[in-house]
Amino acid sequence: MTTLPDTTTVLIVGAGPAGLASALSLIKQGVTDLTIVDAVAQGDNASRALVVHAATLEALDTIDCAQELIDGGIKNRVFRLWSQTSSLAEINFDTLKGYTKFPFALSAPQSLTERILNKKLKGLGVHIHRPLKVVGMRRHAQDSAYTDVTFENGSVIRAKYIIGADGARSVVRTNAGIGFADPDGTDIATLEGKVSQLCTADVILNNEERVNKELRVIASSGSIFIYVPLPKTVNEQYGRPSDQTIFRLVTGSAQEIPHAPGVEWLQKMADKDGPIFISSDPTVNPNGTTIKDVVWSSRFRTHSAIADRAFIRLDSDPNANPSDPKAPVEGGAILLVGDAAHIHSPAGGQGMNLGIRDAVSIGKPIAEHIKATQSSPATVDDDKILLHFAQERHNRAADVIHFTKSLLGMLGPKYSEKLFWWLPISRATVRDWAIWIGTKPRFVQSRIAWNLSGLGRP
Repeated sequence: MTTLPDTTTVLIVGAGPAGLASALSLIKQGVTDLTIVDAVAQGDNASRALVVHAATLEALDTIDCAQELIDGGIKNRVFRLWSQTSSLAEINFDTLKGYTKFPFALSAPQSLTERILNKKLKGLGVHIHRPLKVVGMRRHAQDSAYTDVTFENGSVIRAKYIIGADGARSVVRTNAGIGFADPDGTDIATLEGKVSQLCTADVILNNEERVNKELRVIASSGSIFIYVPLPKTVNEQYGRPSDQTIFRLVTGSAQEIPHAPGVEWLQKMADKDGPIFISSDPTVNPNGTTIKDVVWSSRFRTHSAIADRAFIRLDSDPNANPSDPKAPVEGGAILLVGDAAHIHSPAGGQGMNLGIRDAVSIGKPIAEHIKATQSSPATVDDDKILLHFAQERHNRAADVIHFTKSLLGMLGPKYSEKLFWWLPISRATVRDWAIWIGTKPRFVQSRIAWNLSGLGRP
């Protein structure tokens, strides 16, 4: 077991994709005096995140992790949006070929991404200290540029830079006194009648050889249903035979979802909102391709929030504006990435993607800041390097939150709701027609592919 050092230049709190990618980004920039800690004894075997987009693959390529992930995933070159029975839109990622080496959306569960990032770090001799839960942070008594971080077991480490990559309930963010709220005040997902919870489940199907094995996103009546065949690389993780296909299902509900939903509940939701080829109703699906077994399932709420800022100095006034750019600054540097900095609905599969891009982006500004301050204390001018990074990532996150809210808003109409009392056409039917007609032009398809890929907000 590797002993926790007394002092480190960079402390990364959280060993999920954002924390691991932050470490690799720093090492790529020559910053090797870093320490990674995580509150849990080992990484999760299952996870919600699934799709890795082109901009994220471009970022991972800079830290030499893209190709192995691609080799273990499934390339989706076309994105299809369906109603339960018919195709509404077809978005071809080939339109991205002039802008990226990766013109596709990759189905690759978060667990696979973490495994590859972990393997890379291990090969570089980096150890993750577990389980170490942060319980406090305060300025170092002798050097205010450092922060003393205290863990639940009583151990303490001194760090000059702290990267909070510890998720939506970030202890780093809380201890730094950084606010975390929806940027618009009210999240669309909290409104009455909207999808307020999502269930994610990995399942086995009966008669899977008869089932369609392509990614489908279904805009159903007031909800969403996502159906994705998982790559065979997850079978070993779950202890399942290599010739079996595991399918990821995601479904939403305005009602309370049970803890760890089972076959009965998931089948009910599949019948209501899913593709008819996994319906239990033999009149619409005579193939018997229903849910056989649940390998793993979880529930979570759909809401959005963003940190007030992604960079702060501990116990300093973030609104202070010294007139002298050469004035020294005090307090250890605290930076946030991933879910610690922003969360939003999973619509469009942007969550893990944005967090990884935060992380890959963080290495260069920290390396530049270290170089600028190696012979003298940090000044207001020096901190502009970190402030620029933080503001840029904040703007990216705000943009993604608005994008995912607009996607989630499309799910509101129901087939039972008439457009007008005197007109026998439902709001959902009008939505379906609008999507079908509106996405026919190639330039519209190209724009949607561009927005989903993240290339416009790397």
